[in-house]
Amino acid sequence: MGKGRKYKPKKNFAEKRREKQKMKDKWNTAPQRSYKEIIRENKDFEAYYKTQKIVPDEQWTIFINKMKENLPVAFRITGSKAEAKTLLKIIKGDYFKEILNIPNSNICSDYKDAKPHSLPFYPEELAWQLQLTRKDIRRSEAFFKLHNFLITETNSGNISRQEVVSMVPPLVLDINPSHKILDMCAAPGSKTAQLIEMIHSDEKVPVPDGFVIANDLDNNRCYMLVHQAKRLNSPNILITNHDSSVMPNFTFTEADGSKRILKFDRILADVPCSGDGTMRKNPDIWCKWSPANGNNLHGIQYRIAKRGVELLEIGGKMVYSTCSLNPIENEAVLHRLLAEAEGSIHLVDGQNFVPGLVYNHGLTYWQPASKNLEHFNCWKDVPGHLQTQIRPKMFPPNKDEAEKYHLERCMRILPHHQDTGGFFVAVLEKIKPLPWEMDNYTLSAVNIVLKQPSSQSEEYGTNNEGKKRNLETDMKPCGPQKKRKRLQGYKEDPFVFFKNKNEDIWPSIQEFYDISDNLNPECLLVRCYEGKKKNIYFTSPRIRDLVMCNVDKIKMINTGIKTFVRCDNKNMICAFRLAQEGLNNIVHFIGDCRKIQILKEDLIMLLQNSDHNIPPEISKLNVVTQERLKSFAKGSCILIYEEINTANEYPLKLKLVGWRGSMSLRAYISTYDAIHYLRLLGGDCSMFEKNKFQENRDALALKVIKDKEADENNCSRQE
Repeated sequence: MGKGRKYKPKKNFAEKRREKQKMKDKWNTAPQRSYKEIIRENKDFEAYYKTQKIVPDEQWTIFINKMKENLPVAFRITGSKAEAKTLLKIIKGDYFKEILNIPNSNICSDYKDAKPHSLPFYPEELAWQLQLTRKDIRRSEAFFKLHNFLITETNSGNISRQEVVSMVPPLVLDINPSHKILDMCAAPGSKTAQLIEMIHSDEKVPVPDGFVIANDLDNNRCYMLVHQAKRLNSPNILITNHDSSVMPNFTFTEADGSKRILKFDRILADVPCSGDGTMRKNPDIWCKWSPANGNNLHGIQYRIAKRGVELLEIGGKMVYSTCSLNPIENEAVLHRLLAEAEGSIHLVDGQNFVPGLVYNHGLTYWQPASKNLEHFNCWKDVPGHLQTQIRPKMFPPNKDEAEKYHLERCMRILPHHQDTGGFFVAVLEKIKPLPWEMDNYTLSAVNIVLKQPSSQSEEYGTNNEGKKRNLETDMKPCGPQKKRKRLQGYKEDPFVFFKNKNEDIWPSIQEFYDISDNLNPECLLVRCYEGKKKNIYFTSPRIRDLVMCNVDKIKMINTGIKTFVRCDNKNMICAFRLAQEGLNNIVHFIGDCRKIQILKEDLIMLLQNSDHNIPPEISKLNVVTQERLKSFAKGSCILIYEEINTANEYPLKLKLVGWRGSMSLRAYISTYDAIHYLRLLGGDCSMFEKNKFQENRDALALKVIKDKEADENNCSRQE
């Protein structure tokens, strides 16, 4: 034992558990500040933004008062056209009046405008806002049905609860289904979800050519992206974990088998920021706000934006956005980037993509300030002790140069414009290679097809000095490189793709479901090398290629959508059942032998019994359905319902995973999906409705009765 060190006996498991419980109890009993107690005032905040003139003087009072109010709830309708339009009809009809169950009391005056209204700038009335806060909905019994509606539809992936201003960046990117898209700072994923929906906008193409790479630096936040992606059931997304300011290059395979460096058609750079635009949702920012917050973030925001335009294809577009109002984090970053790009990128106006959106144009003049609110007009005025906090590139362009940068094309959305949070959005277009890209690396990346060497160590080509170079060298990002951080986080399971149609488990699956040869089994993967394959996932061909080409140099977190699940049921011909998540992507490859046309009343009955242990007997179904099931083999199947003789422009066509048992038929889907489909079909969902307030009252009443009985028993024993 070392000199002077006291021996401390190791604590056993029970002692550690007791200590942990003490810490929990201490934490739970510690006084915590509620949002009500936070004083929504900050003199520095008001002084700083008055000086920056982000709001006209006559609107200042309206702006600052709105900043101090809580943020209303907003959501988007997602999913297929038919399901979205049916859900839209429900929201616009009497159903929403019923779930906004406001009693005839004082609450009426507080929530008289609670009924949702559509956002004018969002296409096809698919985005809505409620004049209620999250707290109103969660804590008031009057809105328990609304709360249930939002939870079930969110979990089934048919609505997305998202801030109004957060919906703008994907809209101004002008996306089509063939685009290669990078979301550089994607977590928590609401904008990523929008990008995926846009990729799948053409429902005639189940697996589009485009894709989304969603990246985030924080390993834990990457799993929030995984959760978002699972709700949307897309095989066209890859989630990665990298520092986006030094994002590595991806390579991909051309049609002729050669390798190229990937350039993106669209990039979303929603960069980390001070977040003062979210004060209505996060009022604790009022206590922490300082001008220094924006100054400290300017550098990393610029580096992310710069790396973004380097990864952009010529003719491609990048949206730079923040939830900050600060020009140091917004216009100053863009001015610096535009100045260094020397005309190779320019700002474009995104107004045409969001008609009806109210916003202020970008600033052309601002004043950087120190933590103590000393404002400066130019770099020469900055004293030496502040020159590490305020940098020369933070200052606005000279008046005679300001016009060429077109900073007025930026959009600053303020809370009082349409009762939202604050946000900043700018659209950049790349029109030619960047000045620092004009070297051998860029020429090979942009113009020259790279030949794939026979091994990673094989050298190829020469540079201007006649020195040998290899493929790995060519794939480094442009410009000076920071020392790469060691990748942290969980060790991911491998991505093991099927080699061909002779993969050991594939022939039995293909035969049982009569799967067409048009489905390439090489796009199926599992997450283990050995042992039983529990789940089989499906990806698009382009995502598969990206994984195969980059698996050794990119940290990949997740891809693929669950399509087949092992089901070791005795006497089953096939050991795998279908998964609802991946059904829409492969249903057109599956033969009619595993598809059952089902009547509306039968489907409603199956959905209402979906969470019961005992599924409905076939004898209880309509005779037409019974006849169809007579010669139908046991096992996993697809239930299909089509709306006929309807005036709807988009008639419902539902496809659900089912299970044909010996004597029964069931819908093999989650409870959330069952409620969603029941709602679309006009079925009774009341058996799924939970009033947590009534449940709590019942539990409390039961506890009182039990306590009373226990007291009476104690008294009788004592006697």
